[in-house]
Amino acid sequence: MDFAPRMSRFKPSPSQIASQRVRELQAAGRDIIKLTAGEPDFPAPEHAKQAVIDLMARDQVQYTPVNGTVAMRKAVQTKFKRDNGLDYELDQIAVGSGSKQILFNALMATVSNGDEVIIPGPYWASYPDMVKLAGGTPVIVSAGQNEQFKMRPEALEAAITPHTKWLMICSPGNPTGATYSPAEMKALAEVLLRHPHVHVLTDDVYEHLRFDGREFATMAQVEPRLYPRTVTVNSVSKAYSMTGFRCGYAGGPREIIAKMSNMQSQSTAGVSALGQAAAVAALTGPQELLAERAADLQRRRDILFEKLNGAKGLSCDLPEGAMYVFCSCAGTIGRRAPDGRTIGNDTDFTMYLLDTVGVAVVQGEAYGLSPYFRASFVAPEADLVRGGDLIREACAALR
Repeated sequence: MDFAPRMSRFKPSPSQIASQRVRELQAAGRDIIKLTAGEPDFPAPEHAKQAVIDLMARDQVQYTPVNGTVAMRKAVQTKFKRDNGLDYELDQIAVGSGSKQILFNALMATVSNGDEVIIPGPYWASYPDMVKLAGGTPVIVSAGQNEQFKMRPEALEAAITPHTKWLMICSPGNPTGATYSPAEMKALAEVLLRHPHVHVLTDDVYEHLRFDGREFATMAQVEPRLYPRTVTVNSVSKAYSMTGFRCGYAGGPREIIAKMSNMQSQSTAGVSALGQAAAVAALTGPQELLAERAADLQRRRDILFEKLNGAKGLSCDLPEGAMYVFCSCAGTIGRRAPDGRTIGNDTDFTMYLLDTVGVAVVQGEAYGLSPYFRASFVAPEADLVRGGDLIREACAALR
């Protein structure tokens, strides 16, 4: 078989590779503490689960419209107005099988050869590969730990060219948890206002996973003048712990939303009726659980942060949101392990942890910044404590 050239443009998800390696080791009998998870471990809301049961009882599990059921689009309409002060008509709303499909549809429908897409780094590993698959060029604007992993306005300005089609931005961010304040988002908006050819693709899936009382800000909300060229993306996966229901959504300009739906019509078509029923219930039902779960994650964040930041050779900033600690392992590079291996980079370090103490994390190289690693604090408290202690021991053993 001669494979299509597009297959050489991207690589498998590193977090999925890490998870697969963990499963293999566990199947072989190894005791592995998994700090790689990208999904909350809370149960789906009871009213969301009940909505699925009710739909099946009514025998209404048929194909759904490509752009989402009317009930789902009305629920999204309500959510955007309630949480973000954004008004979208029903034909300005798209529904997909998770936010990843929504992002993919937007890029595939708009990006051509020669187009550039600005991506702040560190970034979710799928962003650059989706841009490449669409035929575009990802332009990475890196922001380091001394910049709190946030792109500065002057860096955005320098990255924009006549070929720039989109800015993709995620806040709170994966893998760092960096969260743009309304003022910081507004400063980026001021740059974009000077470049009317640049559109904005926001990934707001961690919107409700914010810590220490931080305020959420999305681009079309802080700068209404950008509303006509912003696609605001979200899902029920992270906030409501409904990853397996596969239901994401977006609001944006009619012509872009229509093209995204056309793209989806020839791939997966309409989203699962069951997933949409559950999502409607989640978006329109009681919202108190969101703050309660964020508070629980903040407590677990503090446990893992304290453990990692006290390890020899590691340095972390306190995450402002999301579900991950993005930790520098620069102090371990060049050191030698008891088994004789030398830690040459962050991949070496993560494999050292997995092989010697059975703790799984993901190398920072996968997210565009080395030498770092991402450790998820979506794990039982006992695993966070034990995993953190084992990482400390492994770091102390390096010479």
